[in-house]
Amino acid sequence: MTAPELSPEQAAVFAAIETTRENIFVTGRAGTGKSTLLNHLSWNTSKQVVICAPTGVAALNVGGQTIHSLFRLPIGVIADHEIEHTAEVRKLLNTIDTLVIDEVSMVNADLLDALDRSLRQARQRKREPFGGVQVVLFGDPYQLAPVPGDADERAYFADQYRSMWFFDAKVWDDADLKIYELTTIHRQHEGEFKYMLNAVRHGRVTAEIAERLNTTGAREAPVDGIITLATTNAAVNRINATELARLPGKVLTAKADVSGEFGGRAYPADEALELKIGAQVMFLRNDADQRWVNGSVGTVTKIDQFVHVEIDGEVHQVQPAVWEKYKYSYSAVTKALKKDIVAEFTQFPLRLAWAVTIHKSQGKTYDRAIVDLGQRSFAPGQTYVALSRISALEGLYLSRDLRPSDIIVDEHVQRFMERATAVPAIEA
Repeated sequence: MTAPELSPEQAAVFAAIETTRENIFVTGRAGTGKSTLLNHLSWNTSKQVVICAPTGVAALNVGGQTIHSLFRLPIGVIADHEIEHTAEVRKLLNTIDTLVIDEVSMVNADLLDALDRSLRQARQRKREPFGGVQVVLFGDPYQLAPVPGDADERAYFADQYRSMWFFDAKVWDDADLKIYELTTIHRQHEGEFKYMLNAVRHGRVTAEIAERLNTTGAREAPVDGIITLATTNAAVNRINATELARLPGKVLTAKADVSGEFGGRAYPADEALELKIGAQVMFLRNDADQRWVNGSVGTVTKIDQFVHVEIDGEVHQVQPAVWEKYKYSYSAVTKALKKDIVAEFTQFPLRLAWAVTIHKSQGKTYDRAIVDLGQRSFAPGQTYVALSRISALEGLYLSRDLRPSDIIVDEHVQRFMERATAVPAIEA
């Protein structure tokens, strides 16, 4: 599979990461190619790079480790608790040139400060932010927020930090963070729809924009080949179970093969995938031969040792895919980082797809979708994530009209992003 070419904008950011020691935050609207750039960095960097992410699934998606397993940090608020390192972790942390954190918007300020302290301590460079390691952050705070803990954790953040967000960590009192905002949208091509999505992202939806979205979305949705983006797992499970039960024939179950230290249940696909002929499914991986992409929707036509799926009139034979879980370690022989496979998850890269949660639709692109915000949108950025999955305005269907209360933008994100003058990715 040929890797996508970097746009001039992405190439300029890659050059900044490669040729400087600056701490960099790579952000941009949905569909601007943050994942493409991160993938390119992982394969083409000349630095000793370690990639991590806040959750198991996010780490699997970028071929990295979770932050907690990489740094061996306890779950929950770390505050000023002692950070203990094994000799192995110390060696690993001393080998890193660049630490990349994907989905950084889900990382809270306390965890980022713990990473800073951990690196300073392990590298015995107490006065240098992150112990002298270059930190490169990827994410969009307008899309995903850190998850608040229990009442005690929330009280701790209220007492110690301006907000829970990574950009309010104390390390930034000592360190600079240069922001590169990718601006070229590769997902949508209509100027009008891009303009409307940007208004939703920033919470600047006018009556005219709302009316245009609502009028377009109010049409009768097609019955086949359309996916519903819903706010809760309960709604998604209900829709998928109802539609599967409607189909004739018996349910066939494909059991995943899980080997090695997978830890927890953060699996990238269903452990037991239930299918019938006629089931609507979504692909969870890009295909090496480019027959489908992550997010393509199709219909199961036959099930033998493979699953046969029809997409746009063409039937493809789908084989199980292997997701590899990695762990970084230090090699005494090469005096460099090595990245070993410690677990594998093998399953057909499919999920039932009459419905999916807005959260799980992150990073996917759909030609058309029904956006079902239920009683209300309850998280900042949720409506923006849902609408921005769709590639064209004509593909938007709404289960109910959008209301002003559905457009929630976090005030701290607005403060940070306005203060942060984005560095133009292409120098004039």
